[in-house]
Amino acid sequence: MKDITFSLQISSEQYLAYYQGVAKNVIVRAHNGQTVQFPANVLQPFLTHDGIAGTFNLQIDEHHKFVGIQKI
Repeated sequence: MKDITFSLQISSEQYLAYYQGVAKNVIVRAHNGQTVQFPANVLQPFLTHDGIAGTFNLQIDEHHKFVGIQKI
């Protein structure tokens, strides 16, 4: 399993596009410079009235499949 750390700030208006299904994936640049794409719906537990903000740790398996995400 591999951990990827990144910071993210998405306003509630921006996340609305993901929620409505207009956009399905989020693309971020990890702290190590790697570009990572993952399903937007995994961020839903972190959504507040202000949107989503913070530093996150994304876990992927050896086949680069999503395993989990945590806010750190």
